[in-house]
Amino acid sequence: MSLFSSILVIGIVIMTAVVALVSQRRRPLEEDDNDPDYHTLRSDYQSGMGGGSARTWKVPKDPQEYARFFVPRNKLK
Repeated sequence: MSLFSSILVIGIVIMTAVVALVSQRRRPLEEDDNDPDYHTLRSDYQSGMGGGSARTWKVPKDPQEYARFFVPRNKLK
């Protein structure tokens, strides 16, 4: 293995570690402090070719209320 390839491999490993560290420490788009009864979930997709999307959802912390989202409206009665 040449010196150039060794430096290239070490550089890739360091860049991967930096990207992982930054993405773990990223703050959410919205804080949960505004509404203590809900979680804010974030979905971030980047295609790598200039496309992608970032979305957030607020879901209730109560498991029973969260489960009601998956039941059809006519079955709640």
